[in-house]
Amino acid sequence: MEYLKKYKIVDYDFMLVLMVVALTAFGIVSVSSADPSYFRKHIIGFATALGLMIFVSLLDYTFITGKLYLIIYLINIVLLGLVMSPLGSNTNGAQRWINIGGFTFQPSEAAKILLILFYAQFIMKYKDKVKNLGFIIICLLLLIPPLGLIAMQPDLSTCIMIVVIFSIIVFVAGINWKIVAAVLGVSIPAVLFVIYNAVQGDSGILHDYQQRRILAWLHPEDYANSEAYQTLNSMMAIGSGQLYGKGYNTNEISSVLNGGFISESQTDFIYTVIGEEFGFVGACIVVAFILLISVRCFMISMRARNMAGQVIAAGVGAWIGFQGFLNMGVATGVMPNTGIPLPFVSYGLTSLWCLYGGIGFVLNVKLQSNKYNVGRV
Repeated sequence: MEYLKKYKIVDYDFMLVLMVVALTAFGIVSVSSADPSYFRKHIIGFATALGLMIFVSLLDYTFITGKLYLIIYLINIVLLGLVMSPLGSNTNGAQRWINIGGFTFQPSEAAKILLILFYAQFIMKYKDKVKNLGFIIICLLLLIPPLGLIAMQPDLSTCIMIVVIFSIIVFVAGINWKIVAAVLGVSIPAVLFVIYNAVQGDSGILHDYQQRRILAWLHPEDYANSEAYQTLNSMMAIGSGQLYGKGYNTNEISSVLNGGFISESQTDFIYTVIGEEFGFVGACIVVAFILLISVRCFMISMRARNMAGQVIAAGVGAWIGFQGFLNMGVATGVMPNTGIPLPFVSYGLTSLWCLYGGIGFVLNVKLQSNKYNVGRV
């Protein structure tokens, strides 16, 4: 079969696989403590995700992206569009899921890996034009439809994530430094203006809930019983864990988690559970794994056989690294509350499958780079 290749098992990046599996195991333990009812589903999700990763890692990414990149882009648009159809499922005022026969799927999570695969081939095909401003504008225009559909859900945090991934992708592809400087010169003042606008009162830029989240981040004491409630309790729980934590599935009366002061502890605030039950040591282990996995992806990107491989590995590395530290930043009060999962740790089957699929493509980039480099020698 054209899309499958033979590889040597010694070339498989078992270190990356081991780190991903270890972090997921840590997540399974933490999720089972946060809400035992999710334990069985999480185990099944992990097993199927692991199988998906192994299968994808043996595919030929150059065939997948080269032949199917336009189809991948269209699939992404269709899935995001279905969220606004009768198949869309509304939860807590946000319509971000598709529900088919009791099976729930979140297309905005899949959009991250699908856009990485699309841009990998699109940039590879026109790699000689990457330094041209016109080509970057075309790339941005292609980014607008999926971003617009995600923003309508509304899901600002995922929009930010996709913009960050896109920025890393074009940077790795070799974008002109003048364009980088121009973008930074516009984006940094724009972010500061948005924050200033939120502080001034009625904002014509942000939704009310987005403005309140920024204000709660800047002045949590004024929103202790509303927008800052979760974050303040999260910080209290993490601090109470001290060095070694209160222990797995602790039954201490003083537990913030057991007291019911943290909602969505199995997803957005799973880092809070880790900080309280496993302490500073456990929290640092998670930080180390996220960092090492992200760095490993970037190292594979540097040795990829072609531009498409570089973009895939760097895009997945940026996705895991930035999203991980954004989630932990929210739990510790460093960032405004965004409602985004912790990679490989938070409960969420769509997120887990997409992340493992992304790692599968990175593993294939590594396998092919080994064959390529050996062939060159």
